[in-house]
Amino acid sequence: MITLYGFGRVIRIVIGETRDLRVQWALEELGLPYRVHPIDHTGGEHNGPAYAAISPFNQLPVIDDDGVVVAETGAILLYLAEKAGALPADAASRAAVLQWCFAALTTVEPPEAMIKLIDLGGLPGNSEQRAALVAWARRGLGGLERRLEGRTWIATDDFTVADILLATVLRQIRHTDLLADYPRLRAYYDRALARPAWKRTLELYTERFGLTVADIS
Repeated sequence: MITLYGFGRVIRIVIGETRDLRVQWALEELGLPYRVHPIDHTGGEHNGPAYAAISPFNQLPVIDDDGVVVAETGAILLYLAEKAGALPADAASRAAVLQWCFAALTTVEPPEAMIKLIDLGGLPGNSEQRAALVAWARRGLGGLERRLEGRTWIATDDFTVADILLATVLRQIRHTDLLADYPRLRAYYDRALARPAWKRTLELYTERFGLTVADIS
C-alpha cells in the first residue's frame, strides 16, 4: 500500500494550502489504495533524521510505495498516473500531459504562490510588488485562457494529473478576483473542483485537522 507522508500538525493559517492536498486528490482520483502518515510539522518532525532520510529538502509531501520513495508533487503525480495506467498511450498525448504538468508548476504557479503568501502575511510585499506579481500572473492566465478554447481539460480530452496540478495551483488565488477576466479558465477551475474525488479529498483532509471543509474554503 502507498504511504502518503502529509501534514498532521501545521500552523492554522496554512491548513488548506498544503501540497499534500494535490497528492491525496490524485490518489482518490486514481483509486489507488493508500494510507496517510501524518507528520508533526509544527513540532519539527520534518527536520528529524528519519524524515530527512526520505525527503531531500525536508519538505512534504512524500510517498513510499513499498520501498519506492518519491518526493516533489509533480514527480509524485506522474509516478501515480504511471502506476495506475492513467497516462496516455500515444506519444503526443503523453507529451502534452508532461508539458502541462511542468507548465502548471514552473510557469503558472510562481507568481500565484507569491501573491498568496503576501496576502496571508507570510511574505513581505507592498502594493507595488504585488501589482508586479499580478501582471506576471496574468501572462500565464492569458495563455491558459487561449489554450482552453474548445477544450474541457488542459492537456488532453480526458481529465489527467496535469489538471490536478493546474487546478490546485489556480486555487491559490481563489480569494482574489484574478480569474474574473478569464471566463474559460474560470469555468475550467470550477469544473475541476466539482469532481467527486476532490470533494472526498477535502473531507478526508479536513478530518485530519478536526476541521470542516467550510473552514478552508
